[in-house]
Amino acid sequence: MKLYHLKPTVIASVLTLLLSGCATYYQKNLQFQEKITTGNYTEANKMLDKSAKEANGKNRVLYYFDKGVVEHMLGNFSESNRWFQKADLYVEDYSKNLGMDALALMTNPGIKPYKPEDFEGVMIHFYQTLNYLFLKNYESALIECRRLNIQLNRLNDKYKNNKNKYAEDAFGHHLMGMIYEASGDANNAFIAYRNAVNCYESVYKPVFGMDVPQQLKHDVIRAAYKTGFGAEALQLEQKFNIKTEQDAPGNGTLVFFWMNGMGPVKSEWSLNFINSGAGNGFITLADAEAGVTFPIFLGNYSQNEQSALKNLSALRIAFPKYQSRPAVYSQGSLLVNNTRVPLQLSQDINAIAFQSLKDRMLREIGTSIARLAVKKAMEEYVRSQNKDLGAVLSIVNALTEKADTRNWQTLPSGISYARVSLPPGTHNITLEATGAQRTSIPITVTIEKGKTTFYNFHNL
Repeated sequence: MKLYHLKPTVIASVLTLLLSGCATYYQKNLQFQEKITTGNYTEANKMLDKSAKEANGKNRVLYYFDKGVVEHMLGNFSESNRWFQKADLYVEDYSKNLGMDALALMTNPGIKPYKPEDFEGVMIHFYQTLNYLFLKNYESALIECRRLNIQLNRLNDKYKNNKNKYAEDAFGHHLMGMIYEASGDANNAFIAYRNAVNCYESVYKPVFGMDVPQQLKHDVIRAAYKTGFGAEALQLEQKFNIKTEQDAPGNGTLVFFWMNGMGPVKSEWSLNFINSGAGNGFITLADAEAGVTFPIFLGNYSQNEQSALKNLSALRIAFPKYQSRPAVYSQGSLLVNNTRVPLQLSQDINAIAFQSLKDRMLREIGTSIARLAVKKAMEEYVRSQNKDLGAVLSIVNALTEKADTRNWQTLPSGISYARVSLPPGTHNITLEATGAQRTSIPITVTIEKGKTTFYNFHNL
């Protein structure tokens, strides 16, 4: 094999190409994010339409996510579902593309089509559920709501170790109860509400520090009474130390969802290992500052790779991390006929994102080590053959050891909820949000006798 020396201009070109990709996904999409955070969904949609080629690129599922959210916020619920269905099919098909996983082992995860975080795939069904609710298609809404927890169970079943702590969605059960109740099925509503209570107590409280929402306590008790489970309703009232009144005859119901803030974005952090030596068939990498050690069994590698690993002095491994985007508003309430109704946090998407990524990192750190081992082995081999090319490859490996900072960035930080029984007719209510700023937003809703009106609003 004939090897050539590389000119400085070639090396400079390689550096320029690589450095151009160093910005995070969020930084590359700031203009679009500004449209979203200012609530300018019409302009955001125009930007998406102008970049329609993204729908076929490696970030296609992120395009589907954003398009689905924007169309939802514009009130185009059928069109929103069309994009979320595309996203759902993508998530289903992703696991079949083994070639991209192999390629990622040779380079970095950012080179392959984006693989959504587990919770992101689940949130598809939340938005589809809402879309069907606003289209008054309760049957399809229930199907999507069921799929939410079915998908969580299926995802967790495939992990042998370090399973997701977000293994069941309490808000999904709660939402299912709301839909059943709106459909007039008090029995299934009670079962769903009870499942939600159990999930908040067994999963959300220990993992996310979230208590059972006060409104859910009233929901499960009200449904128990409607179903004829008076004894269980009394037990629940004693357990929660509350009394629940039934809705006034002839009234309708307003179910109000408050999406608050913006979910987290990804950036990068790294572990910087030093090779502390070989022995007993292993080398041990240690990051003293982070207090982390990682043994690598040399028997899993070829002779060339073993030699490269033994000669390795230092190793940097990059990982993604979430960064919160502080919400402008921390609390919300509805002012209805001079009565203040609190909006209670039911789904902390920010906390779910952080926990989901933490669980994934615990599963994948070994894969990252393997990826770096292959890259370093190639670097050492090429360096022995050609000094210039080896130097370039060293630079390439250092710069391509980047974390994948892509994520679904149009999600809210959290979802709160209120339920209000109202007489039929048109009602002028006020959404009041407080925090770093204060705002009051007038909203008009129409209530029908014996019917449920679903409404959602996103404060950014």
